[in-house]
Amino acid sequence: MTESTAPRSLEEIDVQLMALLGARMAFLREQATMPAVWEQKTDATARKHSAHYGIPTDAASDWLMHAASLCARACGTREPVAYLGPIYSYSYLAAVKHFGQGAEFVPVTTIAAAFDEIARGQASFAVVPIENSTDGRIVDTLGRFARSPAQICGEILLPVHHCLLGRCRRAEIFEVQSKPQALSQCRSWLSQHLPDAKLVEVSSTAVAAANAAAVHGVAAIASREAGIHHGCEVIDANIEDNQHNITRFAVIGNRTCEPTGSDKTSLMIQLKHQPGALANAMATFQNAEVNLTWIESFPLPDRPNEYLFFIELEGHQSTTRVASALENLRAQTERLDLLGSYPRGTTAL
Repeated sequence: MTESTAPRSLEEIDVQLMALLGARMAFLREQATMPAVWEQKTDATARKHSAHYGIPTDAASDWLMHAASLCARACGTREPVAYLGPIYSYSYLAAVKHFGQGAEFVPVTTIAAAFDEIARGQASFAVVPIENSTDGRIVDTLGRFARSPAQICGEILLPVHHCLLGRCRRAEIFEVQSKPQALSQCRSWLSQHLPDAKLVEVSSTAVAAANAAAVHGVAAIASREAGIHHGCEVIDANIEDNQHNITRFAVIGNRTCEPTGSDKTSLMIQLKHQPGALANAMATFQNAEVNLTWIESFPLPDRPNEYLFFIELEGHQSTTRVASALENLRAQTERLDLLGSYPRGTTAL
């Protein structure tokens, strides 16, 4: 860019950005097409070109994701995304991180309802929590996978930083509301700083924020964004006991993902109830030189001491090593559900 054409103000830069966004929308309208899995396209572009412009790859990916979602909306592409609501819940923030601000978001009240939206074709995707680094597995999600397996086509790693929100001073708080998991993740902080406050479980952190905005002396544990939305003050920030608190979400939908070179594969198996069955299954991955990233047991209903195993591993199911391991594993199992291969999530916001 020459000196004569270099922008002279932030406003000029913003005008250029808007012009480029308009050009992107016009191009897609002229082509009458929208990539089926456009979030993968933008991520690949960010990884390839971000360094040249001095932009962190994750920041470039997020920025392009928002632009792509706005273009999808402008072009009339309707791909509803179900999430555990209401708006500004952590599930909502995870959905925005993955799909961009322009996506069509559909709040649901339960994890089961999110799965149902996919099964009935009412949503193209759903975002469901699967694991938290403090509290472990999300039982409702694994239970639904066990009853009616769904295709996993993405992963979102969301750093969770809880805020104490309200419209009062900390000394005036007599009740703290949040969902059970959030209260659990802040238990040490609460016992130290609000030992006499009543802890009340509600359906979501966003509902807690709305209640805190309405009642003086009631506080909420929720995201900063939820507090802004409901007009609460941040009384204390980052009150989670684990400062590296991360919730992992699965994106489910009837889509398959092409290999990216940084992928994971999820599956669910039921083994024969006999000595050495689990050890032999694990040896299958070892022999194929496939690294496991997560294994979780889940009890089978009405079958004491028998379990389903949820397994995640590095690599795409189309690669030779993973395909070989899955083929050998299938012969050892009573049930094997391949839940999908998808790009590995990143924690940057």
